[in-house]
Amino acid sequence: MENLLGLLRIHVKRGVNLAIRDISSSDPYVVVHSGKQKLKTRVVKHSLNPEWNDHLTLSVTDPNLPVKLMVYDYDVLSADDKMGEAEFNIAQYLEAIKFRHTLEGGHPDGTIIMKIQPSRQNCLSEESHIVWNQGKLVQNMFLRLQHVECGEVEIQLEWIDIPGSRGI
Repeated sequence: MENLLGLLRIHVKRGVNLAIRDISSSDPYVVVHSGKQKLKTRVVKHSLNPEWNDHLTLSVTDPNLPVKLMVYDYDVLSADDKMGEAEFNIAQYLEAIKFRHTLEGGHPDGTIIMKIQPSRQNCLSEESHIVWNQGKLVQNMFLRLQHVECGEVEIQLEWIDIPGSRGI
C-alpha cells in the first residue's frame, strides 16, 4: 500500500443496553468497515451488555474516510439481525497524533489533550477524550447506535506508526 499512513487499532470494549433481537436477549457482534476493509469481533452469546475486548486493526490511507460500526445479532438458522450502527471520523484524532512528539516526557498518564463534544455530526453519546497514556495518544468513545431503539458501544482508538509509511 503506497498510500499507507499507518494503522488504527480499534479496541471494541463493550456494548451497553443493546436491543433485544432474540426471545429475551441477543448474540451480538460488531463489524467495522472503512473503505474496502471489513473486520469483526467475536460473538458474545445471550447478552445485551457484551464485553468483547477485541482489538481490530485498520490500514489507514485516507484520514477523511469515516469508520462505520455495525452491530448484529448472530442467528444460526436465519440472516443475522441488525442491532444498530454508528459512524465516526478519525480526522481530529489524527490531528492530535501529528503533535504527539511535543507531548513526550512532559505530561503524566491520563492527561486529556483534546475533548470532542457530541453533536449532530457525530454519534458520540458523551464527550470523547484524547488522552496521553503510557507514551501514546488514545481516544475513548461511547458511540450511540442509530436506527435502533437503544444501545451504545464503547471503543478506544490507538495509532500505530508503520516504518516506511507516508506517516501523518
